[in-house]
Amino acid sequence: MAQRGIREYDAKRILATHIERFSNGTITYDGRVALVTPDASLEALSAEKPWLKTEKLTVKPDQLFGKRGKHGLLLVNVSYSEAKEWIVEKMYKTVTVGKTSGKLTHFLVQPYVEVDNEYYLAFTGYREGDYIHFSPAGGMEIEANWDKVTNLTVPLDAKIEDIDLAPLLNGMGAKERGTLKNLITTLFRFYRELHFGYLEYNPFTFKGSAFFPIDTVARLDDTAHFLCAEAWGDVEFPVPFGRELRPEEHYIKELDEKSGASLKLTILNPKGKVWTMVAGGGASVIYADTVVDLGFGDELANYGEYSGDPSTDETYEYAKTLLDLMTREKSEGCKVLIIGGGIANFTDVAKTFDGIIYALEDYAEKLKEHGAKIYVRRGGPNYEIGLAKIREAGRRLGLDMEVHGPDMHMTRVVNIALEDLKGGRRNG
Repeated sequence: MAQRGIREYDAKRILATHIERFSNGTITYDGRVALVTPDASLEALSAEKPWLKTEKLTVKPDQLFGKRGKHGLLLVNVSYSEAKEWIVEKMYKTVTVGKTSGKLTHFLVQPYVEVDNEYYLAFTGYREGDYIHFSPAGGMEIEANWDKVTNLTVPLDAKIEDIDLAPLLNGMGAKERGTLKNLITTLFRFYRELHFGYLEYNPFTFKGSAFFPIDTVARLDDTAHFLCAEAWGDVEFPVPFGRELRPEEHYIKELDEKSGASLKLTILNPKGKVWTMVAGGGASVIYADTVVDLGFGDELANYGEYSGDPSTDETYEYAKTLLDLMTREKSEGCKVLIIGGGIANFTDVAKTFDGIIYALEDYAEKLKEHGAKIYVRRGGPNYEIGLAKIREAGRRLGLDMEVHGPDMHMTRVVNIALEDLKGGRRNG
């Protein structure tokens, strides 16, 4: 699972779309949220969301960091004009949150809710199942009141309807207990079926059948995009607060947005010696984890994926961007490029390898100047043709390359590459 944070705006937008279905019509959430950005002013949004000018409002940055109230970045129970003035004042302002500094550029605006009781609810995915965390004492001081949080495990093969939620709700009144049980059941269905990796409502409240998620934190399993693209809608995976996209990352992001495939690139250490070009979101996590587990995390240059059957041209643009980054700065000793992946279900390996070969042709001389060693491991449709092509290209271009098929374990190629990187001898 590759968990990626999404904006509070998107988490609430997705919930509003699906809550009626998951609650069988017993719970409502009006989903009134607006996202103000440098390209979408509050004034412009008010034309399509007239409640912005008639309701009291809550305003806060929406950039994947928490404790906004404690950092003086929460405005509550204000008028439209007050909200507008505050956003104008804060837009592009540099703030420091913990050890991270960055500019404010995105703000969530929602109707102000008078809260009588604040509750805490979170769902977290683990290997053995999903955890439910609940407390009747939610809000900014949840960490100080963590002893009031009750935890419950839902095994992977269990349905929420078959789980006794009573331990979570001890101490609640009978009427409260019934509503909260329905809420937890509904939101857990939403969390699990739409492939969230983490979902937190702190605080939330309710009035009758109406649900009010005051603050929401959410991460999606982006490897489930092919399953949930329609359900998620036009969801954004923003970069962490304080980090701006490099031009190359921005270019790949634009390619991804125009493609039906998935093209992702994050530069971790441009001077690193370990570069990866991995097919598949799940495989990209496995390869990165293996590099770290083998003690080369500080040399891992990038993280990303190309998947979903990208075209030859798309793969070429992706590979070319990666090779250009890899060959900019020389380092002592060699560099390694791991072109890996699992066994594809429908991605045409030969077609994508054509794109990689074109990029290798463009950068062959630079790769040799940098002492680059290339390790390939791939399986899937037309993989024999793809491997034969890239093996021949390696010989023709004079590149130091090893090529393996699915007969080699997926991460064994990482071990081989890193043993060569540290000058060790491999066995077998």
